[in-house]
Amino acid sequence: MSAHARISPDATSSRTSRFFGEEHEMLREQVRRFVEEEVKPNGLAWEEQGFVPREVLRRMGELGFLGIRYPAEYGGSELDTLATVVLAEELGRSTFSGFAITVLVHTDMASVHVANAGSPQQQRAHMADIVAGRKICAVAVTEPGAGSDVKGIRTRARREGGDYVLNGSKIYITNGVHADLYCVAAKTGGEDERPSRSVSMFLVEKGTPGLRVGRALDKHGWRSSDTAELFFEDCRVPESAVLGAEGQGFYAIMRNFQNERTVIGAMAMGEAQAAIDLTLEWVMSRKAFGGVLWDKQAIRQKLAALQAKVEAGRQLVYHAAWLDAQGRDATREVSMAKAYCGELVNEVMYACLQFHGGLGFMRESTIERMARDARVQAIGGGATEVMLEEVAKRMAPR
Repeated sequence: MSAHARISPDATSSRTSRFFGEEHEMLREQVRRFVEEEVKPNGLAWEEQGFVPREVLRRMGELGFLGIRYPAEYGGSELDTLATVVLAEELGRSTFSGFAITVLVHTDMASVHVANAGSPQQQRAHMADIVAGRKICAVAVTEPGAGSDVKGIRTRARREGGDYVLNGSKIYITNGVHADLYCVAAKTGGEDERPSRSVSMFLVEKGTPGLRVGRALDKHGWRSSDTAELFFEDCRVPESAVLGAEGQGFYAIMRNFQNERTVIGAMAMGEAQAAIDLTLEWVMSRKAFGGVLWDKQAIRQKLAALQAKVEAGRQLVYHAAWLDAQGRDATREVSMAKAYCGELVNEVMYACLQFHGGLGFMRESTIERMARDARVQAIGGGATEVMLEEVAKRMAPR
């Protein structure tokens, strides 16, 4: 059996859910078809080159995958949070999570700052190209000394005439090498100002003098995702580059963290389901001890228990997304989903790699790559410990 055997869709994961309508199921089918036809045959080449070709993202734009929740006037579909979950889950099932995160950072972690807070001029200038995949976005928040602690950002933007001048650095920026638009967090307030009121977001275009991509970072996983250090060295942008109001960047970042964490939870459950499907196929054909591995009760029951957990995680993500789509505060549920799914996908990968035996330890196997890719799901977008603190704060009596 090939180490890169194609994964057949699992009937349980495509079963109609009470959370989804016909448009969601149609989207799922379309994304799954794209993954089978265009991602799986080419993903290994993207892993080698370290990025997803921009023509692939433009193709996704043509198919309507990059503007699922954006206004029709820019080419979007005006769907809801549940549609985003469908996209993320199916991209996670591709087994190439570097590809998946390239897309999802563009659609749901970076361009949302333009969509939510951009001025009419900014939106007219960029949103149609964002939806079409002609302009790819990155979000630059994380710094060497500030990740989930957004209040610790040190990059500064000082006013100078009618401009702002940015100085500082960012790290671990997905799409950082090849992005066309960067949504950048920088401090604009004074030292005595409340941290939550001193961060602003700026839209910085590729090629702006003073913006420098330091280097492409060499990662443990997500190898087909380009990730970079960014440096701002007297990077001058006009006042019109501010996204939203000055001093409101912290709230914009916090608002979008909920969306980002929902997306990562959905992606993680797509990855976990793909790993179970792949491993089921393997253990039912791998000869050992006079039969196949599936004959062993310990293996059957472990996979069954993991399937139950993945189904629970999937429903937790769906419920959080449904709450958000209803306009309700889902911070507690989103934090639970991110913590649970980020840990669970790693539990699944550990067991699935174990059941592949020696093959699971070989770079030629799909499960080895998936296990590396999954590790960051408990870190990126808010580490598990940060998520559990968010849940704990909402458990204590007020």
